[in-house]
Amino acid sequence: MINFERHTLDNGMVLLMNIDKTTPLVAFNIMYNVGSKNEDESKTGLAHLFEHLMFSGTKLVPDFDSRTQIVGGENNAFTNADITSFYITLPAQNIETAFWLESDRMVNLVLSKEKFENEKRVVIEEFKETSINVPYGDMWHHMADLSYTKHPYKWPTIGKKIDHIQNFTLDDIFNYYNDYYHPKNAIISISGNFDKENAINLAEKWFGRISKKGKSDFLFPKEPKQLESKTTIIRDNVPANAIYMAFHMSGRGDENYYTQDLISDILGRGRSSRLYHNLVKEQEIFTDLYAYVTGNIDPGLLIIGGSFSDKTDQKLAVESIHKELDSMKSVLVDKYELRKQINKIENQMAFSEIGILNKAINLAQYELLGDPNLINKQEELYEEVTPEDILRESNEILQENNCSKVLYLKD
Repeated sequence: MINFERHTLDNGMVLLMNIDKTTPLVAFNIMYNVGSKNEDESKTGLAHLFEHLMFSGTKLVPDFDSRTQIVGGENNAFTNADITSFYITLPAQNIETAFWLESDRMVNLVLSKEKFENEKRVVIEEFKETSINVPYGDMWHHMADLSYTKHPYKWPTIGKKIDHIQNFTLDDIFNYYNDYYHPKNAIISISGNFDKENAINLAEKWFGRISKKGKSDFLFPKEPKQLESKTTIIRDNVPANAIYMAFHMSGRGDENYYTQDLISDILGRGRSSRLYHNLVKEQEIFTDLYAYVTGNIDPGLLIIGGSFSDKTDQKLAVESIHKELDSMKSVLVDKYELRKQINKIENQMAFSEIGILNKAINLAQYELLGDPNLINKQEELYEEVTPEDILRESNEILQENNCSKVLYLKD
C-alpha cells in the first residue's frame, strides 16, 4: 500500500506526496500533460526537442545540471506520445532546490538562437542514430502510420521527418512553451523523506505565485475501428528477416486494459510464453519472438515482434503466429498459465514500489488518468481477470482485420 496525500494549488497545479522515511533521499517529479500527440502533423518531434531545450538554462540558473549536482542530486527527463516528465533525485535536506529549479524554468527559460540550433542538431543526430542508421530503426515510423489514420499516435515521438525538426523556428518553440508549460498543465509528485507541511509550503512558495496560463484541456480525434488487414513490406540490408504485428487495443484507463495486457504476456512475455516456447524452441520457425502493449493513455496497440531465418518462408512465419492467436480465441487459458503471468506482473509492481523515483512517476501518471489511487488498485485489477475474460478480449482484438503488419525482408 502506497500512502499519499494530494494538494491542489489555487492556480490548478496538483501536488502528490508519498512520505518514505526509510531513505535519506527525495525524488521530485514534475509531469507535463503534453507529448507528441499534441503536435501538428506538419510539425512533429517538437515535444521531444523541447524536452532537450528545457535544460538550456535561465538567467538565474544558466546550467541546470551543475546546479543539481552541487546539492548532490541527479536529474533526467523523458518524453512519449502522452507526457513529458522531468525528475530530480537529491538528499532530502535539499528538497527546496528541486522546487526552485523547476519553478524557475517553468517561466524563465532562456531560448537563445545558438542553444536552439545546437539542440536541433543534437536531436537530428539522435533521429539518425535511432531511426535511420540501425536495422529496423524506422519500424515505428512505418507501424504508426499504418495503424493510425486519424489519431496523432500516427507518428513516433522522435518525429515523422528530420525536415520537421530542421524547420522549427524560435516562434514555434516559444508558442509551445507558453501553451503547455504552465501550472495547470503540470503535476508535481514527490516520494521520499520529507515533511508534508513543508512540501506544501514549498509548492505554494515556488509555484503558487505563477500565474502563467495556456492550454490544458485537449481533445484528440478518435481512431476509427480498423476494418481490414494492412501490410507493409520493406526489403533492406537487415541482419535477419523480421515481422512486427500491431493490434488495436484499449487505452490505459479502460477496464479491459488489464485483460489485454495479460493476453500480451501469455503470448510473448519471456522464454516460457506461448509464442517463444512453441515457435522458437519447439518448431524453430523463429529465432526470437515476443509481445507487449504500448500502454498509451488513449487506445494503443498490442505488438508482436520477432525475427526468422532465411530458411523460413514469410508466409509460414505469419501463419504460425495466427495459429497461436487462433488458439487464444478458441480455448480457455489454463488457470495455472494465467496465474503465472499475474504473479510476474505483481512481482514487477512490488519491485517498482521499492524505488522512490518509480513511486513519484507512477503517482503522477495515475493522477493524469484521473485517479492517483490507481497505484494501489493495480494488483486487484489484474487479480480480477478470469480465463473467460482472456477468451472474450482475445476474440475482440486478435482479429486479422484489426492487424497491421510490417515485414523486413533481407534484400
